[in-house]
Order: sequence, then C-alpha cells, then structure tokens
Amino acid sequence: MRVSDIQRCEIRPGRLVEWRFSPATVAAAAALPPDPRPPAYIQESHIRTARSVRRDGLFVPTWLGAAFDLPGRADLDALERALRGWTLRHETLRSGFRWAGDDMHRFTLDEDDVALRREVVGDFTDPGALARYLQDRFDAAADALEWPNLIYAAVVRDDSTSVYLAFDHTNVDAYSIQRIPREISARYTADVTGEPVSSPPAGSYVDFCEQERANADGIGDTHAIVARWREFIARCHGRLPEFPVDLGLRPGGKLPTQKLLCEPLVDADAAAAFEAHCRPYGGSLVGILAATSLIVHELGGQPVYRTVVPFHTRLKSAWSDSVGWYVGGAPIEVPAVPDLDSAMSTVRAELRANRTLARIPLARVLRLLGTDFRPTSPDLYSIISYVDARSIPGSADWAEQKAYGLMRVSYGDQLCAWVNRLNEGLWFACRYPDTGIAYKNVRQYVERLRDLILSVPARDHSRLVEPAFS
Repeated sequence: MRVSDIQRCEIRPGRLVEWRFSPATVAAAAALPPDPRPPAYIQESHIRTARSVRRDGLFVPTWLGAAFDLPGRADLDALERALRGWTLRHETLRSGFRWAGDDMHRFTLDEDDVALRREVVGDFTDPGALARYLQDRFDAAADALEWPNLIYAAVVRDDSTSVYLAFDHTNVDAYSIQRIPREISARYTADVTGEPVSSPPAGSYVDFCEQERANADGIGDTHAIVARWREFIARCHGRLPEFPVDLGLRPGGKLPTQKLLCEPLVDADAAAAFEAHCRPYGGSLVGILAATSLIVHELGGQPVYRTVVPFHTRLKSAWSDSVGWYVGGAPIEVPAVPDLDSAMSTVRAELRANRTLARIPLARVLRLLGTDFRPTSPDLYSIISYVDARSIPGSADWAEQKAYGLMRVSYGDQLCAWVNRLNEGLWFACRYPDTGIAYKNVRQYVERLRDLILSVPARDHSRLVEPAFS
C-alpha cells in the first residue's frame, strides 16, 4: 500500500464512529492470570524503549495503522461484526502485557470475553479538523504503555465509508497492515450479503513469540551469529548504523521531531525495467540497497555503507496469514564501487552471507554482547526497506479502495525509508529529523534514487538466473 501519515490519506468529512474494547472486556483482562508465553524480544525492546523515553518526559507515539474505503453508507452492525471477527482471528490483538517490578508478563483474553463498544463521536465538516482529531485519538488509544492499545473507526458518508484502524507496533508489522483491507472488506461483504465467511484459522503470533524466544535463548555469546554482529558493531564504532549523511543533528541533543516525505518514485514501466535489470543479482531489493550505497557515498563521502536490512521472519506457512510483528534484521557492508552493477554484486554476496542473522532477534544478540544501547529513541538504527506488495491479497483493489498504510511520525533521530512496489509503480516514504539539512539531503537522496532507477536499461524478462539468496 501507499505509506502515509493520517494527514495525507485522502481524509474526507463525514460522521465519525469508533470502536474500542468494551469496559467488560477491559475488566476481564485486568482479572486474568499471567499467560506463560513470553513477549517476543522485539516486543519487549519496543515497550522498554517507550517506557524509558516516557520517563525522560517525552511522549513518542509510534502506532501503525490502515485506512481503506467501503462502498456506500456502511451497515455499522455488519461492520462491527466484521471487526470483531477479524480481531478474534488474530490472538495477539487480545493479548497484552503488565509489569511485575521490572519484568513483563503477558495476559491473553479468551475469545468469548472480547466485545467491542461502539460510540458515535459526531459529524465533521473540515477534513483538517478530522485528521487532527483522529491523530490525537489514535495517540491516546494505541499507546505502547497502555492496554487496550488498538482502536477502530469509520467515517460514514452517503457515497462511501472510510475505515481506519490503529495499533501499537507490538501487534502489527507492515505485512499485517497490508492484509487488513482485503480481510475486513471480505468479512463485511459476506455479512451484508448473507454469505458464509471463508477464512481458515491464522497462526498465533503469541505462539510464535514463545517459539522464537525459546530458540533465541538457546544460543550463547560464542554463537556465530553473535560473533558476526560483534564484528559489525565494532566497525560501526560501537554503535548500530545511522544513515551516513548529515542530518543536521547536534551530538547529545534532544530527540528531534520528525517529518515525513512520501511520494511516487517511478511508474510501473520503470519499476519493471529496474527489476529486470536487477534480477541477475537478486531483484529490486538488491538494486535499491546498491543504489543507496552509491548515493550516500556521493552525499557523505563514507568509504563503506553499513546498514541493517529488515527481513520478515514468517518462515513457516502457519504464519503467512498471521497478524504480528514478524521482523528481524541482517547487517550488510558495501564498500564504495564505481557503478550500480558492481554495488549489486557486493550487496548480493552480503545478503547471501548474512540473511540468516535475521532469525535471531537483535535484542537477544545485544543482551549477549552486553552492549549498553540505552533506549532513548524509538529507532535503534536507520533502515532502507523494500517490499514487492503486488502479491498481497487485495493489492489490485488498493487504488480503488483508497487504501493506505498509516505511520505515526513524531520524534526520532534516525532516517527510515520504505520503498513499496505497487501495481502502479514504486512508492517512497521516509521519516527523517526535522532539520533543514536533513530535508535537503533526503530530497537529494530521493532524486538520485529516482535517476538511478530510470537510468537502467530493460533486460530480457525471460532470462533464467540463479537466485540471489536462499
């Protein structure tokens, strides 16, 4: 989907309705005994960081969400049933955490205890006022340090109904968000037409957390993955990598506010030509990372581009339809080279050698290293992410549905960028510190990335090549 913030997702006036867990559901959760299944390392790290930053006096919203349209004036009873049914399908949405001293313990509601309460907020005639209200409401209702930490809303009009969902990041990743329009629309349509809902059970992210943590806790500080991270961090001068261009930040300064840049990068034909050119090296992910290495060398002059590449950890088919935060990271290092193809050769080799490192959560590795990365920012490191979203169910309908993946942009000292391949081409989104220098360099990065993508010649799409990594 197109990644945006709430201000740029085609908000239109209408009557706002919202759903949260009912008071009875919240009361039932408060009385629950601990669930022995632990948080994932990435969940625990996220919540501890939020708590640390809050104790420093700063509220940093980090929710993710989705927006999409249903045709006509929605049947709110049917929509409520669709939302509840979808929520029950994904166990993580009825699971949360509470503190016992400095330890986090999970609790998980039974399906029968989950109910939604609907509230009509009122009529909005000004899109700007509606966007501000939704952002403030989502900030409060999808807070990492509170439970429940999700909220659903709809803006009802005669010709269409816009649906919005917001979640604390512990519950969802980008892939989870991109499946929402299709899944909820299908449930809603089945309800209003009287057709049965056909959706097989989804794997539980809560079960995944238990399995992943058990695997991660089984390694020690002499494991090869830990050794590789130790070497990488040492070459980053004892830190995790930042985007290697000037972002206009003062060392030791306060956590800055951020801005969002989001726009089309190239059209479908140019995206296809770029993919064809990159395919012998592994595809567009390799090409985007290689192009970035060339650009940051031009802009910043560093001899080596180091970054952590995000990869999904849905390694079993049981997790393919599951909502959760299935993301790990793999480090790569790309020395300066003269051209894109040379850079792609290096990136391909790095990904082949290091992709398996993403299977062990970085938070576990850092704990084994004894590295004191004090959690003062929601982003431990800078990322450049690439996803080909065209195979996600419902992607062909996203433009007509006005579907967006929503990102809350608040505070942060890192540059994080996402390149999504959609049916209409490549879409670019980037969070960066709100400084004049950062804006100038981000703008230059985007323009150079566009130029490099457009400069490659088309190649034979039928050419057989060796896979980049397995």
